[in-house]
Amino acid sequence: MKEIVFATNNAHKLREAREILGGGFIVHSLSDINCHDEIPETAESLEGNALIKARWIKERYGYDCFADDTGLMVDVLHGAPGVYSARFAGPECDAKANTALLIEKMSGQSCRTARFTTVVALILNGREQIFTGTVEGEIAEHPQGNAGFGYDPVFIPENRGCSFAEMSEEEKNSISHRGRALRAMAEAISAES
Repeated sequence: MKEIVFATNNAHKLREAREILGGGFIVHSLSDINCHDEIPETAESLEGNALIKARWIKERYGYDCFADDTGLMVDVLHGAPGVYSARFAGPECDAKANTALLIEKMSGQSCRTARFTTVVALILNGREQIFTGTVEGEIAEHPQGNAGFGYDPVFIPENRGCSFAEMSEEEKNSISHRGRALRAMAEAISAES
């Protein structure tokens, strides 16, 4: 059983990671290791932010760890909100405000194509690795469903006909951007064992 720290206190992300990685891992959160730091996310890329968070934990706490950063890239908005997805409506805003702003900016747009991308930075046994997962889809005209978090109610993955927020956790995790990145990481860790 491998013990590893996920550089997050987001309960939704933590639950997803534990489910996706399965029984071969004990996944600790930041609060589990008594880390209450405000870790800066100042990079201009998802990869850069994921690396900042993973390196922060490794350098200050000494744990093997992984960190993620996720962005929603909307084609008609030239890739926005992208790396600023969590702060789209401003630094003090929440997912509902971010989603409302996205719907407002998409009003009247016929091209609604978008993609979710998650980049996971892993530091294990002194080595850094990057894993990326992407899912194509489109932005709904209004929120649909009550499950999930973030932009899930307005993101309809390709060939699905319903939003992430209308799916069970198992269904979402089987196709999601984060699921793809975490499964690639788990496979890489298993291959090294």
